[in-house]
Amino acid sequence: MPFPLSSAKTDVDDNLRYWVALNHALAENLCVLSKIIRHFACIREVFESSLEDLRAFGLDDDGARILISNEILERADIEIEKLNRKKYTIITLEDKKYPDYLREIFDPPCVLYCAGKVELLNGPAVSVVGARKPTPYGRAVAERLSRDLASRGLVVVSGMARGIDSIAHWGALQGGETVAVLGSGLDRIYPRENARLFEKIMDNGAVVSEYPLTSPPLGHHFPLRNRIISGLSLALVVVEAAARSGSLISARFALEQNREVMAVPGNLTSALSRGTNALIKGGAKLVESWEDVAEELPSPLRERLLATKDEGKQQPEMNDQEQKIFRCLEPDCQRHVDELVEMTELSVSEVLSLLLRMELKGLVVQNSGKFFQRKL
Repeated sequence: MPFPLSSAKTDVDDNLRYWVALNHALAENLCVLSKIIRHFACIREVFESSLEDLRAFGLDDDGARILISNEILERADIEIEKLNRKKYTIITLEDKKYPDYLREIFDPPCVLYCAGKVELLNGPAVSVVGARKPTPYGRAVAERLSRDLASRGLVVVSGMARGIDSIAHWGALQGGETVAVLGSGLDRIYPRENARLFEKIMDNGAVVSEYPLTSPPLGHHFPLRNRIISGLSLALVVVEAAARSGSLISARFALEQNREVMAVPGNLTSALSRGTNALIKGGAKLVESWEDVAEELPSPLRERLLATKDEGKQQPEMNDQEQKIFRCLEPDCQRHVDELVEMTELSVSEVLSLLLRMELKGLVVQNSGKFFQRKL
């Protein structure tokens, strides 16, 4: 049974230090944490237990002593003070702000540290996940799908990892709001190059973690984080995944949580299509557009979304030179600026200037190394 909601805000506030302390002690031991949460009627009772009582849940003597020590509560008080200074929010399992869908899963995090708009965690959401090193095709699809979903009021959830996750967040920010779930603490952004993305999401979404503020990005955190990504969402969409991929772990969690699982089909010759194509063969919904996702969402949300189908959105106007470059680009492959210079017979400075204008118009996407592709 999920932990009971407290009927009074004062109880939630008074119990906060106990929840944070419990999370500090057992965030790395979900099996024991789940047993303890299901057993006790009040969180304070955990810290009033005997060593013998706590051993019954699978804790060794050292782990049990930590739980009933003043030191762990003092650490919790320091953590809460830091979070308050940073204006972060802590949501516990007995808090009414705790996400309803996440509360339903078998092993919900007992504490969520949140930077940004907490209310988004209870909004209608779809997860978009995928490969760390996507193809140009995967990048284009993830960006467009996330932008289209977010612009219609859905919250796009992902893991702020390199590749499809980060692209999904950036795409969602073009049209609406997004939630990132970290495999580290909020003070240990990983990967480091996503520091700017973290700031953007805090302004237009939320970043959450179950781990204390300074927790490092340990390898085993990321598969566990995936249960939160799927748990926050009505559906999960995989965009490119190898045969053995972390995204397939997310898909498995989604199935266990009774969420809709969908996948974008890929090139038969690409290793990054094996995971997604296998999901489709196994019964996952094939996704070509945001409408495919909307069709699987519950009513009346489904009807509301499908009533907003594109009303002939017009492409921005282009002059002759821009059209010349546009014809050289494709959405599923990228070309280097030197190749575009050769194909168009324009100078490097002219091509770069035109590409910048076209990027601002939303016509092209620039990837690292001066590679460009047409925006879907």
